[in-house]
Amino acid sequence: MTDSAKLSLGAKETELKLRHGTIGPDVVDIAALYKDTGLFTYDPGFTSTASCESKITFIDGDEGVLLHRGYPIDQLAERGNFLETCYLLLYGELPTAAEMGDFSYRVTRHTMVHEQMSRFYTGFRRDAHPMAVMVGSVGALSAFYHDSTDIADPHQRMVASIRMIAKTPTLAAMAYKYHIGQPFVYPRNDLSYAENFLHMCFAVPCEPYQINPVLARAMDRIFTLHADHEQNASTSTVRLAGSSGANPFACIAAGIACLWGPAHGGANEAALNMLAEIGSKDRIPEFIARAKDKNDPFRLMGFGHRVYKNYDPRAKIMQQTCHEVLTELGIKDDPLLEVAMELEQIALHDPYFIEKKLYPNVDFYSGITLKALGFPTEMFTVLFAVARTVGWIAQWKEMIEDPHQRIGRPRQLYTGAAQRDYTPVEARG
Repeated sequence: MTDSAKLSLGAKETELKLRHGTIGPDVVDIAALYKDTGLFTYDPGFTSTASCESKITFIDGDEGVLLHRGYPIDQLAERGNFLETCYLLLYGELPTAAEMGDFSYRVTRHTMVHEQMSRFYTGFRRDAHPMAVMVGSVGALSAFYHDSTDIADPHQRMVASIRMIAKTPTLAAMAYKYHIGQPFVYPRNDLSYAENFLHMCFAVPCEPYQINPVLARAMDRIFTLHADHEQNASTSTVRLAGSSGANPFACIAAGIACLWGPAHGGANEAALNMLAEIGSKDRIPEFIARAKDKNDPFRLMGFGHRVYKNYDPRAKIMQQTCHEVLTELGIKDDPLLEVAMELEQIALHDPYFIEKKLYPNVDFYSGITLKALGFPTEMFTVLFAVARTVGWIAQWKEMIEDPHQRIGRPRQLYTGAAQRDYTPVEARG
């Protein structure tokens, strides 16, 4: 196996070191390229650039593979639970029974937020988007928990990590309750992570809230399937913010802000909006024809994936979960769900979709499932943020503990004006 690549620049040849991962493609180490050649590389979106070394998540988009610390995502979602996946992402190994009990205890005992946080929420307009509230409230945690913002202290880093995993669902539920004008519901220590979240979102003081185990399991799977996804835009944002030494709460708030973009975390909301635009099953052929027309700007949302050129490995579990929820709730005559199920069958059997590998992805099924659970579309990205918090904090923690970590400083290809002299305003024509 060769360990170097050669770059020819006219008569000069530069040797570049190759680095080998456990699995996946090798990378060309260009860290010294500018020093050796006076040149930068040009890679908009960094889609051909490895920005870091990581042991957390591996994706092979061509083969439809997603591994967390080596474990396939479908095994974690089907056989494990979200907190077990959180432990795996943070510590690198699946927990023993004793470790799992201790970890669950610590997370559960950190789910409450400072009481002054409730007054913080009242500063937002009643119609504020829940994601706007999340960006502000998560960033504000650093104003309440000063004892876990010293990033040089390993103990404080872990306390901050536990706090983020524990408190984000509480803040998300508060954002939802504030949005719909209902009183906040305190977390309960006798419930599981997913059960507690559903309770905080849907319980009201007037009557007891009954936990449906099928719905709680679906919520847990949704969290697990979205826990981490390698160096995507929001994760890269968290790492970039963290590279400056910013406190972990500020870094996660930056990740939430990035996730808010419709090209990233808003995909499941976009899929549901598309179903609403189609409206009924009899209009599907019209929209399928538009999707196949290269000159038509319409695009089917929730099909295919930028990374996965094969079937999204999370979609199989999400499809199963989606149908379990619809069956449990007895939902059969919802027009949007009828459209969704018909589109699903077309995408799985139509030669055009199969040839172009436009399979239904995790966003397609999660949007339908979250709607069935009772969440409005503006909460979808918030739930994504709750799930992804553990991935962000694990990636942040890995970056901080990396001895080779440096502050992020991308370069540019400058195409503006060359140097010119200032002229006084009266001399300008």
